[in-house]
Amino acid sequence: MDNMNPNSSSGRFRKWFKRKYKNKQKHKQPDPYYDLDELSDGDEDEDDEFMEDVYISSFEMDACTSTNELRIFVGTWNVAGRSPVGSLAVDLDEWLKPQDAADIYVLGFQEIVPLKTRTVIGAEDPTEATNWNWLIGKTLNEKFGAPWLTPVLNPISSDNYQYVKLPDTERRASFSGITDRIRMRGRSRTPQHEQLFLSGSKYKLMASKKMVGVFISVWMKKEVLKKYYVSNVKVSSVACGIMGYLGNKGSVSVSMSIEGTSFCFIAAHLASGEKNGDEGRRNRQVSEIFKRTSFPRSANDDDNPHPLTILGHDQIFWFGDLNYRLDLEDNLARYLIKKQDWKALQEFDQLRKEQEDGVFEGWREGDINFAPTYKYSSSNCNRYSGGLPSRSGEKQRTPAWCDRILWYGKGVKLLSYFRGESKFSDHRPVSALFSTQIEVMKSTNSRFLHKDTFPNIMPPEQIGTSGNKEEGKSTLLSLIVKDTEASQHTCKNCS
Repeated sequence: MDNMNPNSSSGRFRKWFKRKYKNKQKHKQPDPYYDLDELSDGDEDEDDEFMEDVYISSFEMDACTSTNELRIFVGTWNVAGRSPVGSLAVDLDEWLKPQDAADIYVLGFQEIVPLKTRTVIGAEDPTEATNWNWLIGKTLNEKFGAPWLTPVLNPISSDNYQYVKLPDTERRASFSGITDRIRMRGRSRTPQHEQLFLSGSKYKLMASKKMVGVFISVWMKKEVLKKYYVSNVKVSSVACGIMGYLGNKGSVSVSMSIEGTSFCFIAAHLASGEKNGDEGRRNRQVSEIFKRTSFPRSANDDDNPHPLTILGHDQIFWFGDLNYRLDLEDNLARYLIKKQDWKALQEFDQLRKEQEDGVFEGWREGDINFAPTYKYSSSNCNRYSGGLPSRSGEKQRTPAWCDRILWYGKGVKLLSYFRGESKFSDHRPVSALFSTQIEVMKSTNSRFLHKDTFPNIMPPEQIGTSGNKEEGKSTLLSLIVKDTEASQHTCKNCS
């Protein structure tokens, strides 16, 4: 373990403890059982350094970091303003492939409502988001024989809420689905929320946020919630459409931490258009989303610092109708599509070119081995809009890969990148399955790792007096070492 590396687990813990301990010292109240001043002769810097080193040493002797794998399904779909209907369940099943059982499903939608004046400038209506969440939950859960009887009447959209992991004893009892807890910030918990999270389902809705037509929905397998500590689940939205601030275009994002790894998921809908210069508008909106997306801390957050911005996260996934087009004449694009020469077609892809010029620099995308996803003539049609001979009233659009999934960060491996074939919309859904590594801290000495204040080890009269500081330090250190040795565990990652 690289103790002095600021980016290592112990390095981050060292910085966190130093900051937290000094804040405690500033506002410290006398402790009737154990006051750190009993070991001080006025040299605060020396004592601070000593106590930090003792605490960190106990942490490093009694803990190790391992990496565990999670499978994350990320999907994006522009549904062209259409409401989910019963027959769509078959399409959703084909898209999500729940039989493969990912640990987390992250779904981004665009245009879940028609982008008309009243929906863009009017009050948010949660109805369509509720309908989509209900259908997603039904699709994911019924595959495993878990009943999905509860309609999602009020999808979570608070800008600050958090899943609270239960103690091990309670988590073992929670398998029946009656003791999971969700702590909501800024709003009361309704009976619908209770039923949604506490039902005996296989997957739980972790976050859901809608901004006009842009919508994100994050689901997590119940076993993952039992096994790992999930914290600081937050959402953010950025409107950068008409006049630079209306929500017909923009993003909705979810931030969360799973154990020691932070994740950010950004569902976006960028400016449309295939004229020269339209890509510049998309680039500017990307910049605005990076600049304005934030996940501020609150007084009710736990002690684990969480990222405030997109790029502060360990693993980031950006997906949606990004609207980048093909810089190619329509007839040539259709010719290459007919030949299924995806590699030649990608030479003209705007997004790839913009990445070379600095937009999404360093981000990755899988090889595109499927046909362009936009624009199809109409619903229930497998023919691209326009072309020759042209049809009356039909929009002339050069087919393009508008719907994309990008990622950034270490510990992410792409397993598959594909499109669905649902004819529900003039876009085809796109999906990616990832294997991700999360950092898990293991420790048997929870007294040191989970206390908000320095642990009360024993009454001060048994440790030493302020007149014999070195004796007190030595005794304290020996107690910690003794406690650590008594709770030693074997871990292959520590060897």
